[in-house]
Amino acid sequence: MADSQSKMDRNLALEAVRVTEAAALAASKLMGRGNEKAADQAAVDAMRQALNALNIEGTVVIGEGERDEAPMLFIGEKVGNKNGPKVDIAVDPLEGTVLCAKNMPGSIATIAMADGGTLLHAPDCYMDKIAIGPGYPKGTVDLDAPVEENIINLAKAKGVKPTEITAILLDRPRHADKIAAIRKLGAAVSLISDGDVAGVIHCAEAKTGIDIYLGSGGAPEGVLSAAALRCIGGQMQTRLVIDTEALQERILKMGIKDAKKKYEIEDMVKGDCLFAATGVTTGAMLKGVTFGKEVIETETVVMRSTTGTVRRVIGEHRQLEKFHLD
Repeated sequence: MADSQSKMDRNLALEAVRVTEAAALAASKLMGRGNEKAADQAAVDAMRQALNALNIEGTVVIGEGERDEAPMLFIGEKVGNKNGPKVDIAVDPLEGTVLCAKNMPGSIATIAMADGGTLLHAPDCYMDKIAIGPGYPKGTVDLDAPVEENIINLAKAKGVKPTEITAILLDRPRHADKIAAIRKLGAAVSLISDGDVAGVIHCAEAKTGIDIYLGSGGAPEGVLSAAALRCIGGQMQTRLVIDTEALQERILKMGIKDAKKKYEIEDMVKGDCLFAATGVTTGAMLKGVTFGKEVIETETVVMRSTTGTVRRVIGEHRQLEKFHLD
């Protein structure tokens, strides 16, 4: 979608950076403290405050639960000062809460914004996913195909042997069969304890050596990942895991009629979008928040779909009293 058609000003990308920076800085005060709920809440509060300062009329369509689970940023929450365009917002104020609480690599604060009415409204449930990076023919992989077939087809498209493919999955018991199938082919497996969004993005980053993301993770993270891939390229297919009557009722209320629908990136993010993520703890994707004597430093990646531009922003924050560790 061209800039002239989009309701989002390009300057909103920089505002998104400020939002994720605020969440990351707030969460960083609790790195290694062993309290994941407190770290998550700190990130949520900071992100909400930053969002409400923006010149937007925003609706959180991907958040942390429903209205009755507030004070998290809940699905349907209105944010912004209403002096700007209508935008859909997907958030994960602290992806990798355990990583932050244990001061382990890869925790990030992330957000995606899109023109109003263009982001998939999905509940906070599981989602089956498969993703690869850019440069491959459409249909190279398929969510419904066996793991072995996807690895072989991807290897063929890449011009390598299956033994040269590396798949990334969440380290969960539910993925045991997939992991065994991948290794039986001689392909490599990279397991992550958390960090669903970063895991998908790694497929589109040549430096990571990751070729394909497989398995199930959070639906909110799935939509955020789709927004990132819409900006930088790649393929992704997903399906919501609707395994209870309560979830079935919830998706009907959200306007999702087909619980078994297979989503492509364009189904999850239909219009112009932007994506931003700030590192909390240092990982393969981003450097974490670092504390100097007089400066707190952050690293943020911000992407726009209209241009395909990816920028890395190093922030130096000198208002130390605002982020003082009590």
